[in-house]
Amino acid sequence: MVDLSVDIGGLKLINPIMPASGTFSEELAEVFDLERLGAHVTKTITRDWRNGNPTPRVCEISGSMLNSIGIPSKGIQAFLENTIPFYRQYAAPLVVSISGNTADEFAALCADISVDGVDAIEVNISCPNIEEDGKAYAIRPSTTYEVMRKLRKATDLPLWAKLTPNTGETPEVARAAEEGGADALVVANTILSMAIDIDSRKPRLGNLMGGLSGPCLKPISLRMAYQCAKATNIPVIGCGGVSTAEDVIEYLIAGASAVQVGTASFLNPTAMIRIVDELVAWMVRNDVSSMDELIGSINDGEQSEGLVFMESAP
Repeated sequence: MVDLSVDIGGLKLINPIMPASGTFSEELAEVFDLERLGAHVTKTITRDWRNGNPTPRVCEISGSMLNSIGIPSKGIQAFLENTIPFYRQYAAPLVVSISGNTADEFAALCADISVDGVDAIEVNISCPNIEEDGKAYAIRPSTTYEVMRKLRKATDLPLWAKLTPNTGETPEVARAAEEGGADALVVANTILSMAIDIDSRKPRLGNLMGGLSGPCLKPISLRMAYQCAKATNIPVIGCGGVSTAEDVIEYLIAGASAVQVGTASFLNPTAMIRIVDELVAWMVRNDVSSMDELIGSINDGEQSEGLVFMESAP
């Protein structure tokens, strides 16, 4: 018998598999038993109604995906009245993803969403910060710390900070999030990217640029998860390119305590359930009885938390 349970900053999950924000909705309850997931993570909500970005919003790139959805939202009131009551019927913890244009707006939304039925708040600090010329909060340690400090004062619920790969200061940002009050780190969001249709010579996304996700993202997010686990004392949730149990195991060995599955669910809505079953089968075959035997078990020779740069071969 294997034990898949994990502890994310005091929040108990029956297994380490959960959806990435924006890739999961109530309709999936008609496809599989939602209780089989470690947690439920909602699509990012904003305080007010938001239409999102112009179409086209999605395009395929060599087995991966570019998206520029733009966080469409029906607003907090609709979420409180309709979405939270739906998830109250499940035992799996509910993690609500939120976004704000300013640190104060973020904090106010965080306070208002801290209601019965919500078990943790994932703060999408990878989104643009209009007080810093549109740069994401999580690009810099200073803005990361300031927004997390305000969020921490706004709620007693666990806070998960979702980081961005669009930074050259990953360990520093991770530490700033922890110092600001984060209970866990979600590593990471999509990479800012672009694609062009060579026949029309137009960008393939209506918003010109978007976020790259899918298998190509995994080596980058895996590296970030490793760095963040080394740099902080809070749990890391790996996110990026997870489509098999082997992907999950890589993240766990690197130091993550759980993972989020995104693009794989667009290709196969039951991908998360398949991954849970594959994970159990792998653990049985390899005589691994618990997640603790995998998490942070990398044989890295005690390398530095930073990147190890290697010269190109001649």
